[in-house]
Amino acid sequence: MTLPPLLSWKEIHTRLPEIFPEGSANREHSIWEIAAKTIFVMLYVGAVEGTGVWLRPDQVTRMTDTQAELTNDSDRVDWVSMSMKSSKGLNIPDRWYAVNTRESIRDDTIRYALLQNGAVIDRPVATTSSAGRYALQAEFAELLSPDLDDSTFIAKAAAWREKHLNAGALARIAIVRKGAAAGGTYELVTFPNGETRRMATGPSADISKAVIEVFAPRFLQKPGVITLSESGNKVVARDDELAKAIGLTIPADKSLPDIVLVDLGPVHPLLVFVEVVHTDGPVNDARKTALLQIAEGAGFAPQHVAFVTAFLDRASATFRKTVSSLAWGSYAWFASEPDSLMVFSGKPLQIEGG
Repeated sequence: MTLPPLLSWKEIHTRLPEIFPEGSANREHSIWEIAAKTIFVMLYVGAVEGTGVWLRPDQVTRMTDTQAELTNDSDRVDWVSMSMKSSKGLNIPDRWYAVNTRESIRDDTIRYALLQNGAVIDRPVATTSSAGRYALQAEFAELLSPDLDDSTFIAKAAAWREKHLNAGALARIAIVRKGAAAGGTYELVTFPNGETRRMATGPSADISKAVIEVFAPRFLQKPGVITLSESGNKVVARDDELAKAIGLTIPADKSLPDIVLVDLGPVHPLLVFVEVVHTDGPVNDARKTALLQIAEGAGFAPQHVAFVTAFLDRASATFRKTVSSLAWGSYAWFASEPDSLMVFSGKPLQIEGG
């Protein structure tokens, strides 16, 4: 049995963020320490596509730091045999994980992260079987070769993503990567009426641009931009004529959110307040109440007002940090997944049928 060469789990851990960049599905569980250790054990036992060797999740729990340092083939083969034996009455000092964590390793890390992202393959195994089920996808395993220098690894990781991730995943990664990079001195934003405005570059500007160029035409029938502001309340664009036409008075204190859109398609125009969140500042309950007062002052009933918090990506730390404060009756939109809206409904659940 020829076993693949090994990187340490710590070296694997440093490579995973490049293989699965921001925007990757379930990225947190694809790049965390447990993923690195799971992949290490797969390599340690030789569970790679085409070898006929498959991993059981509980083998990951049985690994120890001491064993991981024994990397010659005979030590690895002996450990494979031992790791497949019944765990009943087995005492493993300093094991990596407790026995009862195998389900979490199987589900959170393997099934819903590495398997979904194409890094791992599986085979059908009976529920009661003690046989292994998971192995590394062959070309993914090659990304973990100790012989790769940094530039070669980065190039191979990019080629692997292009080949093995689906079009939606690649698009999401591209959008998020663009939002994380600053380029040039300004961002050019094209409004629904064809006019353009310049904004200072940065992640917030990228999200604002996406709201106006992507969100507005996707979700509004006849969109218009009333105001567009940058961080620091600098007003980039302000359409007083459009605001006057719908009866909206724009406060002089600039208390409006980052973007105010209007949909002129319905019989009664729809006013859409959008907060752009790169670090903080979502539409929470207090903010929603204040904005409703502005809208009602212009004659907009609550049913003709919508509140949207725009993020770069659903997997971002920013969204996880602020999601619990988003107001009921508002929406969340993600530039990396532009065709969908997340609804925070404040209405009772209605189920049809009996």
